[in-house]
Amino acid sequence: MRLGFVFPGQGSQSVGMLAGLATAPDAALLHDTFAEASEALGYDLWQRVAEGPAEALNATECTQPAMLAAGIALWRLWRSRGGPEPEVLSGHSLGEFTALVAAGALQFAEAIALVRRRGQLMQQAVPLGTGAMAAILGLEDAVVIETCAEAADGQVVEAVNFNAPGQVVIAGERAAVERAIEAAKARGAKRAVILPVSVPSHSSLMRAAAEQFAEPLAAVRWQSPRIAFVSAVDAAEHRDPAELRALLVRQLSSPVRWSETVRALAARGLQQIIECGPGKVLTALNRRIERRSDFECLALEDEASLAAALAAAART
Repeated sequence: MRLGFVFPGQGSQSVGMLAGLATAPDAALLHDTFAEASEALGYDLWQRVAEGPAEALNATECTQPAMLAAGIALWRLWRSRGGPEPEVLSGHSLGEFTALVAAGALQFAEAIALVRRRGQLMQQAVPLGTGAMAAILGLEDAVVIETCAEAADGQVVEAVNFNAPGQVVIAGERAAVERAIEAAKARGAKRAVILPVSVPSHSSLMRAAAEQFAEPLAAVRWQSPRIAFVSAVDAAEHRDPAELRALLVRQLSSPVRWSETVRALAARGLQQIIECGPGKVLTALNRRIERRSDFECLALEDEASLAAALAAAART
């Protein structure tokens, strides 16, 4: 079975995630992964994931390390239980860091410190309450782009996540995002709603954060990925460490081209894509993007889904 793995980004976290795996016979892999992350962070990350409060876990500088650690813990469990190595890896936004750790391009502890810094820079780039993101459902990508251009009126509002056909996320200054929501509804959007985040991720408002992030990216050790890595910045494969660093800088203020990325993965002849991380957000998107009957999309987040994915991957 030809297999690809994808890793989710911020927004899929929840207090108590991975709790069902915490008492598995091989739970030491899970706890060791979070212990390694906690050492890099200087606080008990597993306690924050397991017990909350939600406000602490949802703080951007905590969410990003928590999602990275959760994805790598699941990856290690998958491999330790005999799960096959995929042919290609990718990730949605923050998930690209998880993919690069799994691919051997980045050391886990260094990646944890990197994404914490990434979260801090993102939060600092735009004053709290002045930025916003919104989901627009039921409009073509081009129509959403046009709607943002018309609603901007001298401010910033841009299409930043092309998640699936008819599902685009916009981001920018709050007033401009609110104007774009009303304009999208007037154009026939099925739904247009503000998302519960304050950081306008992947918009041009993140350029200052991106420039600052280049320094910590350059300070860590990089290797060429030993598993093919396809970036959601441009839906293309990248192997050169310098290219990877440049992509992760560019990523902060560039749209996530998830639809193009999943199509690029499917075009490689994959038969399965497994989402490795809490939640099933990407799995739902993947099924909408690639409807080929021989293309299976699975999620990996608990004991039952882990067993089901192992069984599916073993099919020939």
